Amino acid sequence: MTLTAAERTMRARAAAYAMHARHDLRKKVTQPGRDAFTARFEKQVDPEGVLPEAERIRRAECAKKAHFTALAFQSAKARRQKKEREEPH
Repeated sequence: MTLTAAERTMRARAAAYAMHARHDLRKKVTQPGRDAFTARFEKQVDPEGVLPEAERIRRAECAKKAHFTALAFQSAKARRQKKEREEPH
C-alpha cells in the first residue's frame, strides 16, 4: 500500500505524539537529533576541526542562521509567486 505525502505526514505526526506522551522529558528524547543538527554546521565551518571551540561554535551559529534565513527567503518567495498566480489580472 502506497501512502500519499499527507498520509505519511499524519502517520509520522501520530507517532511523534505517541512518543511524547510516553516520555516526560521531551528535550531529552530529541537531544540526539538536535546535537546532530548542530554538528552538521560545526563540520561545515570547520571540516578539519582546527578552530578553537568558541570560534567554531560562533561560526556554526552564523551558518545555522544563514541556513534558516535562506529557507525563510525561499518560503516568502514561493508564497509571493503563488499569490501572484492566483490573483486575477
